[in-house]
Amino acid sequence: MTKKSSSSPKNQQASFEMIDVTLRDAHQCLWSTRMTTPQMYPILKQIDLVGYQYINILGGAVFDVMVRFLREDPWKRMAFLSQEFNTPTDALTRGQSIYTFELFPDDVVDLNIQLLAKSGVKVLTVYDALNDNRNIVSSVRAGKKYGMLINAMLTYALSPVHDDAYFVARAKELVELKVDFISVKDPTGLLTPERAKTLFPALVAVSNGIPLKLHSHCQSGLAPLVYEEAIKSGFKYGYVATNCLANGASLPSVMDIFDKARIHGRAPNMNIDALHEVDDYFDWICTRDGLPRGEKKEYDPALYEHQIPGGMISNLRAQLVALGIPHREKEILEETAQVRKDLGYPILVSPFAQYIVTQAVLNVMQGERYKTIPDEVKLYLKGHYGKLAGKPSEEVMARANVDYDPSQHPGNRLEPALPRLRKQWGKSVSPEQLCLHAFYPPDLALGLSDGAAAALQQGRELQPFKELMRYLARQNDFARVRTRIGGVELTISQ
Repeated sequence: MTKKSSSSPKNQQASFEMIDVTLRDAHQCLWSTRMTTPQMYPILKQIDLVGYQYINILGGAVFDVMVRFLREDPWKRMAFLSQEFNTPTDALTRGQSIYTFELFPDDVVDLNIQLLAKSGVKVLTVYDALNDNRNIVSSVRAGKKYGMLINAMLTYALSPVHDDAYFVARAKELVELKVDFISVKDPTGLLTPERAKTLFPALVAVSNGIPLKLHSHCQSGLAPLVYEEAIKSGFKYGYVATNCLANGASLPSVMDIFDKARIHGRAPNMNIDALHEVDDYFDWICTRDGLPRGEKKEYDPALYEHQIPGGMISNLRAQLVALGIPHREKEILEETAQVRKDLGYPILVSPFAQYIVTQAVLNVMQGERYKTIPDEVKLYLKGHYGKLAGKPSEEVMARANVDYDPSQHPGNRLEPALPRLRKQWGKSVSPEQLCLHAFYPPDLALGLSDGAAAALQQGRELQPFKELMRYLARQNDFARVRTRIGGVELTISQ
């Protein structure tokens, strides 16, 4: 089996190429990251035939949810998918935080990336939630050491300090790191076509020939128009999802962006029949398993105030119901905007989105701003996680009783962890298991199932009768169903 070349990205043609996120960000946004390896397996061959340049298969939430909730071994999934695909695979990490909210020392960062490369992943995508690029240096270094292509992300935000000059400065830092790609990551879908018309050409101008990618969510409803500006500005790649798992909090539909690329003479070579097969398959999975499809959203001006990603708003609503205060949602969203301003305009991605919303809920429930400040917010204000984009208010700094000092790179404060872990778990522990122990306590790190083995046991071909039974098992709105399978007529009654 011959793998698609993953050599220098600078040799790409003028077409606007696509990167698939269906197996990662799409279900992260729409299904709470609950797609299993057996759900993926029957359609992998068709995804491989579509003509994507890369397939994104891992991100922080995917790794974490696999361990905490699906109880699947992430390393086995990465190796399985990378082996199944001819198309090169891509994995995303959060720099010094890797997959969780905690900061990890450089030796753990190195081991994680070594294991990604070992599993067959070709592209390491990395970003820092504060755009402090000191926090991705160890990842870039390790990725290059293990022969991976490096895709570094600039995380977009909207504030008085996040102007075009800010992002140009961050892009120049990535050029200095000699990364292979630079991506604009817009996790909430805040980019507008008007802003893209000034920002995108400025980034292309300073990228020194490094190909640019766009990764924007559809929460505002404007993402397809923003992708069109990226196509016109000279970006080389766009992240997209299969149609039924696109839009909403997810990313744009591959067909929508393909059509825009075609209009501008930059259509990539894609297998449209395979695209439709992939979409039909996931449409059936949504029906069979009662899972939501993506729906196009209307423009919502309130989004540009609170800037909270869609998946997090749904979690917030559930938490407010549990607290008995769902009627205070509007008040809390308004307070979120104020807290973000007071904290110096952090970007609302994990973990800072969670910290800001938590602080807003505390402020509203206690009827006083910053009466209680979580320790994580205090660490942020001290510069523990990295440089802040803006200056926090004097009130919040006084209430937190901390001093801001970003002079030291966060990773330099952390002692190596692997010698202690090897001593604790013994010489026979595998590198994959050792890495899991670095991230999680034993009750989570141990006892994970092999999702790849379960997928192989299930088989690649869907069995019509079994699929019908799985579907009917979820239904309660029928009295009798009559069907004919292989010349045999069956009647099923409730």
